[in-house]
Amino acid sequence: MQNIESIDNIIKENPAVMLYFSAPTCNVCHALKPKLLEAISDNFDTFEIVSIDVSTDADIAAHYSVFAIPTVLVFLDGREFLRKSRHMSVGEVINEIKRPYEIMFS
Repeated sequence: MQNIESIDNIIKENPAVMLYFSAPTCNVCHALKPKLLEAISDNFDTFEIVSIDVSTDADIAAHYSVFAIPTVLVFLDGREFLRKSRHMSVGEVINEIKRPYEIMFS
């Protein structure tokens, strides 16, 4: 079971973390998630990905100020680096992460 404390620990312990907020009733969420996960694994060696179902973990969504789905939060070195909600492309997310990620791991 996920909770805010366990997710905060994941963010602190891993240099690159993505939180993916979705819900079972969100068709866009289900279409985007496999494409995004594949692109992340193809482009970045080290990335911890945490999926959060807002229908069962509303307190976690509220803690991270997530009010729309899908929402992607990317944390680099423990700090929120990127926040994308609703209308996003996989390429857009990858492009925004790529340069800082490469600098961190070079």
